[in-house]
Amino acid sequence: MTNRLPSEERLRRWRLLLGGPTKSGESADGTGSTLEGHDARLDAALAALYDAAPYGRAEGKKKRAGGLGGSAPGVAAWLSELRELFPQDTVRVLQADAVERLGLKALLLEPELLERIEPDIEMAATLMSLKDIMPDAVKDTARQVVRRVVDDLTRQLAEPLRSAVSGSLNRSQRNFRPKSSEIDWGRTILKNLRHYQPGSKTVVPERLVGYGRARRSLKDIVLCIDQSGSMASSVVYAGVFGAVLASLPAVSTRVVVFDTEVVDLSELLSDPVDVLFGVQLGGGTDISRALGYCQGLVQRPEDTILVLISDLYEGGNEREMLARARQLAESGVRMIALLALDDDGSPGYDHRVAAAYAGLGIPSFACTPAHFPGLMAAAIGGADVGAWAAAQGIALARGEEERIEGV
Repeated sequence: MTNRLPSEERLRRWRLLLGGPTKSGESADGTGSTLEGHDARLDAALAALYDAAPYGRAEGKKKRAGGLGGSAPGVAAWLSELRELFPQDTVRVLQADAVERLGLKALLLEPELLERIEPDIEMAATLMSLKDIMPDAVKDTARQVVRRVVDDLTRQLAEPLRSAVSGSLNRSQRNFRPKSSEIDWGRTILKNLRHYQPGSKTVVPERLVGYGRARRSLKDIVLCIDQSGSMASSVVYAGVFGAVLASLPAVSTRVVVFDTEVVDLSELLSDPVDVLFGVQLGGGTDISRALGYCQGLVQRPEDTILVLISDLYEGGNEREMLARARQLAESGVRMIALLALDDDGSPGYDHRVAAAYAGLGIPSFACTPAHFPGLMAAAIGGADVGAWAAAQGIALARGEEERIEGV
C-alpha cells in the first residue's frame, strides 16, 4: 500500500509548486497555506527566477523585472541565497535557467559590464560559482575581476600574516640547549650581560642561545576548507591566506577543499586566483573524508597545524568524522576548527559537533580575517589557542550539552 503524505504536507508542497503571496491573510493560490521561514526563502528565491520577466528593451536600455534587482549586487545576493538553499546540482540548473530567462548572459557576454563591476568578496564568490557556465571569451575578464578582489585582500592582509608568522617562527626555533657548534654567541652575550664580571672582564652565561637547527620546514600547515555554499566568503579569504603562507619558506603549506569529494589545490598556491577558480562552491559536505585525506598528509604530527574551516554540519558519517578528529588530536597535531573566516560575526554551526570537538581539546570559533595572522602566530608558537581567542574577545563555541552517540 502506498504511503500517503499528511494533508498539511501535501498542501505545503502544492503551495511551493504554485508559488504566489507568502504573507498571512493573502491569497495562497487556493491552497489556504502560507509559507514561513525556510519555505518562504525557497519560494522567494524561485519566484525571483521563474516569476520574473527576462531583460527587455525599453527606450534603448536594458531593464530587469522580478526580484533580483537591476544591479550585479542583487544578482550576487540571489546566487548566494541559492547556494545556501539548494544542493549543488540544483544550483547549477537554476543558474543555467537564470542565464537564459533573466538575461544574466548579458552580464557574462559583455566584458565591459564585468569591468565596471565594483569587485567585492560576494562578487568574487558569484563569479567562482558561475565559472562552469561562462563562455570562454569572458573567463579572462571574470578572472581579472576576481584578481582585483584578491590583490586588494593581499594588500590588506599579507604583511600582517607574514610578520606574525615569521616572528612566531623566529621565537619557536630558538635553541636553548645548543651544542657548542650551534651557540649564537651574539645573542648569548646579550642575554647574559647582567652576569658580567668586572674583575675578569668577562660574561658568565647562565643561559646559552643557539641557532635553530636546520630543517626542511619548521611547521607544516594544512588548511582544510569546506566549499559548501554557506562558506563562500570564508573560501575566498582562506585561498588568499593559503597563498601567502605558501610564500613563506619556513613553513610547508597545503590547501585542501572538499564537499563530498576532496581536492588538493596545493600545486596552485603560487597564484591565489588559480586556487579560487579550482573551488566548486556548493554541494554536500563530507568532513570525515576530508580529515581522512589530511591524515595522509601528516608526516610530523607535533609540527603540524591543521585548520579546518567549516560550519561542522556533517553530511557523511558523523561518528567516523569525530573518530578521525580524535586520532589527529591524540597524535599531536594542533587542530583548530574555524566556523567561519569572514567579517559577518556569528555563524550558524553544528553545536553538538562543536561541543564534541571541545571535549577533544579542539577549539572551535569564528575568526575575522584581521585576527587570522594572530591565530596562526599563536598556533605556531605553541600558545593555548583557546586562551588566545578569549583574550581577543572571540567567543569559543562551547556547543550544547548533548552527547553524540558513540563519542
